[in-house]
Amino acid sequence: MENSNAMKTLEQLAQERILVLDGAMGTMIQKLGLTEEDFHPKGMEDHKILLKGNNELLSLSRPDAIRTIHEQYLAAGADIVETNTFSATSIAQAEHECSHLAREINLESVRLAKEACAKYTAMDPSKPRFVAGAIGPMNKTASLSPDVNDPGFRGVTFDQLVVAYREQVEALLDAGADILLVETIFDTLNAKAAFYAIDEVFEERNTRVPLMCSVTITDASGRTLSGQTIEAFLISMQHVPLFSMGLNCALGAAQMRPYLEVIAEQSPCRVSIYPNAGLPDQMGEYRETPEVTARLVGEFMANGWVNVVGGCCGTTPEHIAALAAEAKRHAPRPIVAPVASTHGVDR
Repeated sequence: MENSNAMKTLEQLAQERILVLDGAMGTMIQKLGLTEEDFHPKGMEDHKILLKGNNELLSLSRPDAIRTIHEQYLAAGADIVETNTFSATSIAQAEHECSHLAREINLESVRLAKEACAKYTAMDPSKPRFVAGAIGPMNKTASLSPDVNDPGFRGVTFDQLVVAYREQVEALLDAGADILLVETIFDTLNAKAAFYAIDEVFEERNTRVPLMCSVTITDASGRTLSGQTIEAFLISMQHVPLFSMGLNCALGAAQMRPYLEVIAEQSPCRVSIYPNAGLPDQMGEYRETPEVTARLVGEFMANGWVNVVGGCCGTTPEHIAALAAEAKRHAPRPIVAPVASTHGVDR
């Protein structure tokens, strides 16, 4: 199977230094104060369902806003920017009756991110920038029942997840994403469906791009929402040939520390972390300063635990700039175990 040029270049850079991912998209969009009309693409002015908050639609209706956010993170020092596609699947878009736009959203989101990356790579060719196609966890879970009175019920099947993820993956690759990032994983079965879909597409196209995987520990129990510990999750993902494995969302860097340490000790691939800007306050605001985030994540870098750092909810270009400056002071985590095997993903 062929490797893309992005794989080779990204691999080389990852050996040399800690890579920097971008920060939050959702909370940056919230700060723009957009109105309902901003979320309506052309031809959908009279859509019968309110669309405000469906941030992925902004790639169609307000591409200028999304491109600007990408550029702010690139100016701050990000090596990798995520596409505005976290919920850009037919399943996730169904609640807004926008499933028919899933492919177009993915195509346009990659285009916007690639334009921004091309601009900043041209400004400094020694610092190439990369586009990570963001693949979110879906708004339906294959492991848990949404009905407390019927624990055996499921709102979605594995096969339905695969179909929706496959559509997204095909669009992300068609548009030229350099990386695929399956992130904010709270249900391992959903993640397995995503990687199964990815593997199917890779096999059919005889091509491959780097794969990043990021799990979410939801609370102090140290488990995912579907009940797995970090150790169990790592075992569940052993069959996937990953560029990196890590943590994001739900917690701030301070709360992530024990779980990150486990990944750093046991992961056969590179390790990523992009925490929230602390825990939200009573008003739902994230108030951890860039300096505090950089200090906390800087401790992880100094311990030799990480290869990729960035930010999730509440982080800003200022947080990413502080992380990028701190990353220059540390070496990346060495890979001491064999890389995961490259055989296909089984159901």
